[in-house]
Amino acid sequence: MGNLGKIKEFLDVYSDEGEKIGQMEKKEFHEKLRKDYLENGSASLRHKHVKLLLLNSKGRLILQRRSKWKGDNAGLWDKTIGGHASSEEDYALAMLKECSQELGIPSTIVSEKDFDNAVRTTNLHILAIIKKLIFLDSSKSKRVGLDGKTWVEIGLSAFYIGYYDGPIQFVDGESCGIQIFSIEEIEAELKKDPEAFTEDIKYMIEKFRPLLKPIENKYAHVLND
Repeated sequence: MGNLGKIKEFLDVYSDEGEKIGQMEKKEFHEKLRKDYLENGSASLRHKHVKLLLLNSKGRLILQRRSKWKGDNAGLWDKTIGGHASSEEDYALAMLKECSQELGIPSTIVSEKDFDNAVRTTNLHILAIIKKLIFLDSSKSKRVGLDGKTWVEIGLSAFYIGYYDGPIQFVDGESCGIQIFSIEEIEAELKKDPEAFTEDIKYMIEKFRPLLKPIENKYAHVLND
């Protein structure tokens, strides 16, 4: 078959003011951000992120554990899905692709006005229903490297929430495990062992806590707890 090599992924690069100033290969860009932060205490460049909290219809939150081989936050419990928008890719497409590529979850994004009806009437065993919550142009994400050094990535981030009752599969190796927590269980674990969780998931649980609740779904009776 031959060795075609790994296809490089490019990211759009933005200034502190949110102006697009070019493109850079993903690995190279992250290495630059980390180096700049460790040397100067800040990183001036930004790129686009998507972040998702996914619940089942019983209101239990699906968290993924980052693979031990990951360069940043290895082995920590994190939000359901997170990723970068590739060059020329909008947030919605990036979110749908990350769902598919990380956890094999088929998904669709609906508007705020359609969300409540969609999560009630869609078979969530087949399709995840997602909506966008907020956009932050200076979202901070704390990173801990394999060498123990800590740095902060600042990005242009779109935050999403959704519901899904279907199967999950590890597609690209980004995750080494999944656990489904009740909100009370997560809050107890955060008090007991906060270092086991990323700063992203801590922020998202605190920020969106009122939204993390069960829903009435017409297909939920076939959900195995």
